[in-house]
Amino acid sequence: MGMPKAANDPRPPHRNLVWSRTHSLPQADNAMEGGAQPSSLRDPPGPGSAEQDGVPGERDGGEGPPEVKRSQPLFIHSSSRPVPPEEPRASSLPAIPNPFPELCSPSNSPILSSPALGQGPPREGASHVVKVFGEDGACRSLEASAATTARQLCETLVRRTRALQDQSWALVELHQHLALERCLEDHEAVVEVQSSWPPGADSRFVFRKNFAKYELFKSNASLFPEVMVSSCLEANKSMAHSELIQNFLNSGSCPEVQGFLHLREPGRKVWKRFHFSLRRSGLYYSTKGTSKDPRHLQYFADLTESNIYYVTQGKKLYGTPTEFGFCIKPHKVRSGVKGLKLLCSEDEQSRSCWMAAFRLFKYGMQLYRNYQQAQARLSQPSWIGPTPLRSVSDNALVAMDFSGCTGRVIENPSEVLTVALEEAQAWRKKTTHRYSLPAACQSSPLSAAIHRTQPWFHGRISREDTQQLIGRQGLVDGVFLVRESQRNPKGFVLSLCHLQRVKHYLILPSEEEGRLYFTMDDGQTRFADLIQLVEFHQINRGILPCKLRHYCTCVAL
Repeated sequence: MGMPKAANDPRPPHRNLVWSRTHSLPQADNAMEGGAQPSSLRDPPGPGSAEQDGVPGERDGGEGPPEVKRSQPLFIHSSSRPVPPEEPRASSLPAIPNPFPELCSPSNSPILSSPALGQGPPREGASHVVKVFGEDGACRSLEASAATTARQLCETLVRRTRALQDQSWALVELHQHLALERCLEDHEAVVEVQSSWPPGADSRFVFRKNFAKYELFKSNASLFPEVMVSSCLEANKSMAHSELIQNFLNSGSCPEVQGFLHLREPGRKVWKRFHFSLRRSGLYYSTKGTSKDPRHLQYFADLTESNIYYVTQGKKLYGTPTEFGFCIKPHKVRSGVKGLKLLCSEDEQSRSCWMAAFRLFKYGMQLYRNYQQAQARLSQPSWIGPTPLRSVSDNALVAMDFSGCTGRVIENPSEVLTVALEEAQAWRKKTTHRYSLPAACQSSPLSAAIHRTQPWFHGRISREDTQQLIGRQGLVDGVFLVRESQRNPKGFVLSLCHLQRVKHYLILPSEEEGRLYFTMDDGQTRFADLIQLVEFHQINRGILPCKLRHYCTCVAL
């Protein structure tokens, strides 16, 4: 596929450069990596479904189940082992009201007991209804077994929504009443997480992008600043910072992280600043400055028996000193604020470092295996659908030179950089020849509105909503979206994340000789439409601090 051509400049006559892309053939819908069994997920039958007429409903990865009634439990066997007959359960009794509920625990009550509502562990082999929400508030219900993982559920939703399959899709656990959220790891059992919710709580699963999910394995040196791992560097003086962090990741262990955090006192809205240290034995804070003397270290939390959440509305609900709050929620804490360990960092970089360290501490090598499996699935897609949108991954781009009789792939990185700079300069040259612009664009309304069909265009979204959307989908370099400008009615804004900050660049239309152009640098570089502008900056940085890598998108469930 060729590079998008600029409005004011042809290709240099001495070199014809084409950026080509690698493609992989899609495989079967139910193909799973490693030959694993397909996920036992499906939509619950509706009022007019085929199952009510005696026809098995369509299933993902297998034949339909035998005819069942809606009032009967549906058992989904994940293996060929015979299932032993179950003993009679209290849930099979008729729903007789209990006149003395205070004398009967909820787990023994035939009316209150329900695994889906968080009252007891989920039954193995039984089907459970899992509700998943989109970012637009729409909801979809799926039936899943107790062993269904977050990765399997995400793959099912990707197929249902016909979205582009990549490793950034995630299932987010959201507790709206507490303003807490966290991204489920790929191996976590969804039904088990749902069963831990208290009945009646405003908790839900949200299906959305999370580009920072495996960023710790890609940009590990920048994620763990030297000042926060100084003790490890002192103990390994012969190793460079990046090499030391990579060794920790390869071994599935976590480096010792230290730094100042604000801690909220239990039962009070008073925050105090302490020096925390994450060691192999757990999380500690010093009662005397930065002292590491065991007499001054106070054990703070057991991370293996807790979940770590981002705090989304810290100042409003908890009075946090900054917006960079997070929370350690022990498993035994089911509802309410009591028992939550609320912390707050000085900036986003510090919070990201602590959150990544907590994940490594809790999951260890399992987290790295999840990343490796996600990478393997990218090379072997497990779904079939319409032609996906063009990937913007750097690994899918190949520099090619067609200046000779036959084309060749440019493998030398230095030559690739030189050619990219030459082509970027060629876009800026002023010329009267506009080979890349069709004559119809000067009056066609389609050329001025074709960007509205792109997934990276979000219309009239406000600046604050843009900040929140990019923050939810991961503060990773290159995450972007395009929106309409609120101040300039004819302009647009490119919102881009760089160094965990969101920056906004104004795109203004201009007209010359009856032709419409778009520019971000006062006309030095012009583009026929916004699609050409985005495609150019996916390959060339231009005036931006980094190239466009991931676009924010919201799918409709």
